[in-house]
Amino acid sequence: MNGFERRKQQKKAIILQTALKLFMEKGPQKVAVTDIAKQAGVSQVTIYNYFGSKDDLIDAALILYTDQIWEEFNSFLDSDKTFPEKVSRIIFDKKTAAAHVHLDFFDALMNEYTNEKSYIDTLYTEKALPRLMELFNEGKEQGYVDPGLSNDVLILYIQLFKEGLKNKQITEIALPLTEELTTIFFYGVAGKQGKTD
Repeated sequence: MNGFERRKQQKKAIILQTALKLFMEKGPQKVAVTDIAKQAGVSQVTIYNYFGSKDDLIDAALILYTDQIWEEFNSFLDSDKTFPEKVSRIIFDKKTAAAHVHLDFFDALMNEYTNEKSYIDTLYTEKALPRLMELFNEGKEQGYVDPGLSNDVLILYIQLFKEGLKNKQITEIALPLTEELTTIFFYGVAGKQGKTD
């Protein structure tokens, strides 16, 4: 890659990071291209040259956000932490993310996530879901997950939750309850967090 191409890629990355930050803080619809250009130190024309439209920039920002979350999630799952430590981190991270993400950004993310054949849906199906199954198998081996539960029922449970999030009214209710929903998902209504007998 020559110097010009490298500078172009660096500038594009700065625009994308700036857009993502603003979208998360204010929601995509409340952020103007002029706001992004000013904070990124570029012209509006540069943004349109690199991304085509604001909608394309929003899509790129959602993909960047998804990739960042996936990298963190994947790295943590590769660690030597126990099942309860991994689950606690997932719950804590979701609560933290929900508190720092504007509802409109979360809504855009959910809309993208629930669209079939979207980038997020593909990543979820091909990478995240198999890793979740590995986590549940770890939990079974360590005695924290009922070995009588099949992976099929766990996948169905996840799919039902995903289908529910397609409803905007449910998404708005679900966002502030992320920690509790995740706890119920992993531990059930009894909240049992110890090893199975």
